[in-house]
Amino acid sequence: MEHLIGKIICRILMLAIWFCDFQHVVSQKTDFKPKPHVPDKFVLSDPPIGLFDPIEISPAVIPRNPYPVEPLPPMYPSFPSTYEPVLTGKCPVNFSSMSDIIDKTASDCSAPLAALVGNVICCPQVNSLMHIFQGAYGSESNMLVLNQATATYCFSDLISILASRGANSTIPTLCSVKLSNLTGGSCHVKDLVTFEKIVNTSKLLDSCSTVDPLKECCRPLCQPAIMEAALQISLGGASMLDNSRIPGTAAGITVVNDCKGVVYAWLSRKLSSEAANTAFRILSGCKVNKVCPLEFEEPSSIIKACGDMAPSSLSCCSSLNTYIASIQKQMLITNRQAINCATFFGSMLQKGGVTTNIYELCNVDLKDFSLQSYGQQGCLLRSLPADIVFDNVTGFSFTCDLSDNIAAPWPSSSSLSTFSLCAPEMSLPALPIPEASISSGSYNTARIILSIVHVISSLLL
Repeated sequence: MEHLIGKIICRILMLAIWFCDFQHVVSQKTDFKPKPHVPDKFVLSDPPIGLFDPIEISPAVIPRNPYPVEPLPPMYPSFPSTYEPVLTGKCPVNFSSMSDIIDKTASDCSAPLAALVGNVICCPQVNSLMHIFQGAYGSESNMLVLNQATATYCFSDLISILASRGANSTIPTLCSVKLSNLTGGSCHVKDLVTFEKIVNTSKLLDSCSTVDPLKECCRPLCQPAIMEAALQISLGGASMLDNSRIPGTAAGITVVNDCKGVVYAWLSRKLSSEAANTAFRILSGCKVNKVCPLEFEEPSSIIKACGDMAPSSLSCCSSLNTYIASIQKQMLITNRQAINCATFFGSMLQKGGVTTNIYELCNVDLKDFSLQSYGQQGCLLRSLPADIVFDNVTGFSFTCDLSDNIAAPWPSSSSLSTFSLCAPEMSLPALPIPEASISSGSYNTARIILSIVHVISSLLL
């Protein structure tokens, strides 16, 4: 018995000693050694060779934060949240069959960028989606348009799906799309049978099945074919004495425009969604590149500072730079739109009495009319249809046309009546020959990459 009691006391003492040691354990400090393949600072990779080649701008050049315990750097991109939309359940169209075109539209109209690329990228793609949607609806019937009730449900569902995939929820207002885009509006012909009795469909399909992105804007084939078909169906079944149907009157113009939507719907039935989207985007590009989308306030301060025959370069350029800095905050534009904007603004100045080429005097370039990154560099989008690309690795990205240092054209007169982008070879002004070495050119390209990353990243925060 005494032997047993002794063993128990011994074990109790050992347990007490072990417990005391456990209470006085001290954590050992361990130095953190980052992995050798993870960068510990911002490093730009070598830029592509060639100063004037288009480059793809993407937040991917910003390294992922290797240490989650540290705060994110200010340029770190955020990604749009997606969710399951709440649909009406009353739209008979199979949305899953249009998933690719819907995803493209949602990406092109991504919430943080839609207002800045709406004129060039987002809204042309939204209009194309509406036409293709009509074609998908009509493929199950002989109708080319939706009735009012169905259009209400489908329009609501379509906008909800786009928003759920990261698109800006203000698309209807931003792009001026409405129910009448799906119903055919005031167009008289809305069914397939009547349409094909009136229109030379073979000619229409031949003209628009393949749209040449380089020739269509200046030597169009598809555009006049669509207009001819729209005119034909706008008069279908109507008396020539009906003034509301006569092209040229306000009501007649509305009817023809509504009928153009019906023609697009018919083309959507005959072409694949990819071919239709490509064609419709090229046609939109022809339209948007003809007009400067920027808004210009009265340049009275510039006219006052630059109105003399030999204006002071200091005061004139200061006034001009201040004015241009305000319009640089509006949106991203294409290189051809920049030519339009520079010419239009120059004509405004000439009408106000500015006779000196102050673009040359103050070194104003085409890129100065587009959105800037902290006042350092501008990004001109290419005139051909482009898309905003989004994926879970790189975030948002788009392609800039490096029309860097191309002087803004000063108009030969204050009249724009003779101005044309189609003469003689539909090209931008000649690119300047780089005076510096290849290494210097690479530096400039890297600087442009970094500056545009600043633009995108600041928008995404």
